[in-house]
Amino acid sequence: MKTFLFCMLGLSIAACTPKKASNNQDELAMLVGTYTNGTSKGIYTFRFNQETGMATPLDSIELANPSYLTPSEDGKLVYAVSEMNDSTASLNTLSFDKETGSMRLLNTELTLGGDPCYVATNGSKVVTANYSGGNMSVFSLRKDGTATPIDTLFEGTATGPDTIRQNTPHIHCAVFSPDGKYIFATDFSSDRILRFVLHPNAATPHPSMETTDIEADSGPRHLTFSPDGKYAYLITELSGKVIAFSYDDGRLNQIQTITADTLAARGSADIHLSPDGKYLYASNRLKGDGIAIFSVNPQNGNLAKVGYQQTGIHPRNFNITPNGKFLLVACRDSNIIQVFQRDEHTGLLSDIHRDIILDKPVCIQFTNSVNNP
Repeated sequence: MKTFLFCMLGLSIAACTPKKASNNQDELAMLVGTYTNGTSKGIYTFRFNQETGMATPLDSIELANPSYLTPSEDGKLVYAVSEMNDSTASLNTLSFDKETGSMRLLNTELTLGGDPCYVATNGSKVVTANYSGGNMSVFSLRKDGTATPIDTLFEGTATGPDTIRQNTPHIHCAVFSPDGKYIFATDFSSDRILRFVLHPNAATPHPSMETTDIEADSGPRHLTFSPDGKYAYLITELSGKVIAFSYDDGRLNQIQTITADTLAARGSADIHLSPDGKYLYASNRLKGDGIAIFSVNPQNGNLAKVGYQQTGIHPRNFNITPNGKFLLVACRDSNIIQVFQRDEHTGLLSDIHRDIILDKPVCIQFTNSVNNP
């Protein structure tokens, strides 16, 4: 059986007891979701120093296939999917101690859609994107932050030309708009983005006639907004492109398309902007696994490709530290999390060779500094 290690320190998680974080503004609490069909057992927590790039194992909790997770705004709760392709597919609410890294399962609610692969919250609602279920689940939150049973389901469709990848509906991500008025979901198999309206006094979001169509055979996967909320960027899995939009009160207007996957591998995955909004990163899998790097024009939101960083195998998800100094890549099939240092002036990445060894890591999230609320 493979031992869970942090390779630079040679620490076994089995030998670790939860540790108190040092009183350091640079210490983050880091959560990692995994696939559990190997030796990983669920969610793992670390202390990560965003000045030195050093990670220290803290704790773990058993949970089936927590392939995507997100912390609450205060970092005291974690919402994690169990990506199962059967009736056990679910959303889990966990309490989280940012100092010790310990977690406790509070409740579990069924998503009523198979393979939930994305979760987001605005503090009053939680939504999951259910890949094989082809739908989006909406949950309300109780006063204690736990999810109630599902409020409603919104269904995707399948009209795309790929008879294998788009033959059934797939919803791949669902995000809250920065203005708090809408939810946007990627309708992978119909090559469009769906918009749902959030009404303050309504129990659930309302479907809207507003959809954003993109080029056929694109396979929209993940969507992210610029820090100032003026632009949105979409990574398309099948066509391997980044599509830039201007954003204004619920409307996405396409302004640019640029290629992230030059090998046509049809496996582009994740997309993130640096915290200052000056650079955009997009991951590619299946061929030439790595991260495409783009500069962002602050005047019009347009992108220009500035580099490409090779990574381990199958970089499904990655994340950037809040100070922008490090980019961490979950390389699922290499069974490592790679730590890259970012050049804030060029946007380029340098491997600092402080890999975190973990079986099938697929999601990385940070909370606020562990010694701050």
